[in-house]
Amino acid sequence: MDTDVRRYLDDLLAVARAVLGDNLIGAYAAGSVGLDAYQPGRSDIDVALLCADPLPEQTKRALVAGLRHEALPCPARGLELVAYRRSVAASGTPEPGFEVELNTGARMPFRATYAPADRPVADGHFWYALDRSILSQCGYPLLGAPAAEVFADVSPADLRRLLVDALGWWLALPTPPGAEPAPGAEDAVLGACRSLVRVRHGRWLAKSEAGQRLIADGDEATPVIERAIAARRGGPPPSGPQARAFQQRVLDEITQTP
Repeated sequence: MDTDVRRYLDDLLAVARAVLGDNLIGAYAAGSVGLDAYQPGRSDIDVALLCADPLPEQTKRALVAGLRHEALPCPARGLELVAYRRSVAASGTPEPGFEVELNTGARMPFRATYAPADRPVADGHFWYALDRSILSQCGYPLLGAPAAEVFADVSPADLRRLLVDALGWWLALPTPPGAEPAPGAEDAVLGACRSLVRVRHGRWLAKSEAGQRLIADGDEATPVIERAIAARRGGPPPSGPQARAFQQRVLDEITQTP
């Protein structure tokens, strides 16, 4: 693990222990860290905290205050942290189900959400169950039992519905109409690759690794996928129409999967 990330996670865990006390029973690195695909300067740090009991409002706010970037500087683009009750993590529910959510960092808009009902529908409610699905497979334990013993995956039907919602959300975002490279199109393409690999092969992979898997499968969109992978190393991303066409094709396949 990147040295700065390891040190930051140690400090984050110390703050969480100080605020939550015995209620903190687990902490897990997710996202690119959990998938062993962290890129300094590009990746976020994703963390899931596990608590035994519901968190009082005052405790949620104290946790946010102690972990926001101004109090504990994040060495990555930003921190995306979510706290769950043990019962929610083990339920396999497709609902958000979180206790508190924090996004914070030097290059990330600040957001603190203290209940799922406060999360705007337009921002997507599918993220959390998908993240818990990834955690169930490859969460990196910082504290507590192995992630596979703590986080239950969602059912196949719920997984497809969540992926359809996620792809629809991405497709609704505005994108440049021309043939010029579109900033962020590489993440749209590779995120769709990851969703498709999960449906076809039953495993979550890091975004670039998922793209490589589809290339190995002989996917017809190989040139677009290769360009998206190269963009993560500094090359030009695909165009907006290329990204949207690939996302739509993935959405169609997942929608039609029995």
